[in-house]
Amino acid sequence: MNRSLRRTVTVVVTAAALALTGCAAGAESPAPTAAGEASDGAVSGELTVYAAASLSGAFDEIGAAFTEANPDVDFSGVYDGSSTLVTQLLEGAPADVFASADEANMDKLEDAAVAPVSVDPVLFASNTLVIAVPTGNPGGVETLDDLADVTTVLCAPEVPCGAASATLLSNADVTVEAASLEQNVTAVLTKVAAGEADAGLVYATDVIGRDDVEVMVPDGADEVVNHYPIAALSEAPNSAAAEAFVAFVLSDEGQRILADFGFGTP
Repeated sequence: MNRSLRRTVTVVVTAAALALTGCAAGAESPAPTAAGEASDGAVSGELTVYAAASLSGAFDEIGAAFTEANPDVDFSGVYDGSSTLVTQLLEGAPADVFASADEANMDKLEDAAVAPVSVDPVLFASNTLVIAVPTGNPGGVETLDDLADVTTVLCAPEVPCGAASATLLSNADVTVEAASLEQNVTAVLTKVAAGEADAGLVYATDVIGRDDVEVMVPDGADEVVNHYPIAALSEAPNSAAAEAFVAFVLSDEGQRILADFGFGTP
């Protein structure tokens, strides 16, 4: 991620709010009065947000809150592995906003000149890995070492959760021959919950509220942190709504929703 990436939410909210004011000159309707506040229909139209699979629950709720504040906006969330979404965006998918589960995949867009509308990508959340096992823990998994001896599913290495898993296992000097490599973290959790695997590495946020899996925090998990960037895309069909949504995610309300879903601060 380039050096201009901002890690301080307060600063970025201010910048995003200013960007909203600036983009109003090119739109028929005025910009919202403040990020995260109702704006009497200041933005409108369809808004398509491409976001990492681990963000699906949080972004659905953020999308609902955003459309409540901006009732003329029709929000649509598309969720999958970040690398899969990048491929689709580079092929011309008509998205307004991209939120990645890591900085590497956002970099791919920047390197391909799919730049943000007016500000650099902004970090808005963080996440760490946990070991998930089916209820009852039939494989008797207790540590990362045990993953080498049971049926384990992991995210594919090009996916953020897969890259993080590889780092976590390498740091612990554990080698795992995965039974399958999935294209998003949701698929890993689905196989574990269904009993098709004894264990899998997933994000801490993915298991909140689940009663079909058990969870343990492996040693070293706090040293492998995924930072999530978000950006409005230069080819956004609805650039005004895109920037307004980014500002909303960074607002107090957006950050509160993310925290409720278990995400850490940027």
